[in-house]
Amino acid sequence: MQIEIEQVFEHVVGGRRDDVEAAVRRALQSGIPAEAVLKNGLVRAMDEVGRRFEACEFYVPEMLAAARAMKAGLALLKTDLVAAAPAAGPRVVLGTVQGDMHDIGKSLVGMMLEGAGLEVHDLGVDVSPVRFAEAVGDLRPTVVGLSALLTTTMAQMRTTIAAIDQAGLRRGVKVIVGGAPLTEAFARSIGADGTAPDASRAVTLVRGLLSG
Repeated sequence: MQIEIEQVFEHVVGGRRDDVEAAVRRALQSGIPAEAVLKNGLVRAMDEVGRRFEACEFYVPEMLAAARAMKAGLALLKTDLVAAAPAAGPRVVLGTVQGDMHDIGKSLVGMMLEGAGLEVHDLGVDVSPVRFAEAVGDLRPTVVGLSALLTTTMAQMRTTIAAIDQAGLRRGVKVIVGGAPLTEAFARSIGADGTAPDASRAVTLVRGLLSG
């Protein structure tokens, strides 16, 4: 494997944003296709970060640093990736449900999913059920991710899934939910297609849903 891609991989894992940008530029200047930098550098690095997180070798700060470094590298590749592959890949819509302002977990999931090569649309925080349903209608994602960190806002997940259903859009989309207070039983009870306890396993969950 080209040394430039290996440097991209190492710097992303190390969370070194400036070094990632420099390594991506060197890789592109040496003629390596953007898709190869993405798959063999950025995506492979985030897979390794996820593995280390699940093995308790990395914690949230290391994951955030790596995800931000990956996002910086991805920004440099986007123009070439769009030119090489005009047809977008799987699309994901994310948001924190109405009444909840927590952002870090959702943003980390979004960055990890981008690192896995998906097209991510982040609606932000305090997103109403109607806004989620509108986004599903407008963007036609494959997956919608709902986040809540408060037990008092978890009920909005059920309301949001109901809004998507009432708009006639539920069959065409998988819905995943996440947040510290959530359980598998709760996810099933509200009609979600799955939940994950952290960003790394959220990527695994989405990959499984896309391949199923």
